[in-house]
Amino acid sequence: MRLAERRGMPTVYQPAEDSGLLAETAAERIGADEDVLEVGVGSGYVAERVREETAATVVGCDVNPDACRAARQRGIDVVRSNLLDAFVPRSFDVVLFNPPYLPTPEAMEWDDPLEDALSGGEDGRRLIRPFLEDVGRVLRPEGRVYLLVSSLTGLDAVRELAAEAGLTAREVADEPFPYERLVVYELLSSISK
Repeated sequence: MRLAERRGMPTVYQPAEDSGLLAETAAERIGADEDVLEVGVGSGYVAERVREETAATVVGCDVNPDACRAARQRGIDVVRSNLLDAFVPRSFDVVLFNPPYLPTPEAMEWDDPLEDALSGGEDGRRLIRPFLEDVGRVLRPEGRVYLLVSSLTGLDAVRELAAEAGLTAREVADEPFPYERLVVYELLSSISK
């Protein structure tokens, strides 16, 4: 029995304000003829909403097998994958990602799937870095990324990481809270393909 099950904790991240903001923002900008990947699909809420509101082809991936099962129950095609590892170059028009972004000191992390869905490591960018380094590979020409981040993660630092990966970041949506501001960046390749 896993630690999360012993503690009676969920093992899949459930939709919250960040999920709603990403889903709404993406659905407004995606066309029916596009192929979309949601990285870290979790419960499948964002992927399902985008699929239903746009009629786009949407697939998901997640490293957590419980999340893969949950998204499949919503009718989402899912691949178990660590970030973008399972995908070939130029596979998608759009990639969505609501990464674990909460800055969490190593001593405060637990070894369970829900923690993996929340903790962004010391600076909140533990998974954002490798994602940004690789996402250009799976994007088709003129492809784009919708990345949700928090002000707690360091918005300037995320834009700098995107620029280092050859992506330009433009803020397309935000939602303020007393303790943070959630932002959706649209990322486009700044390198000719």
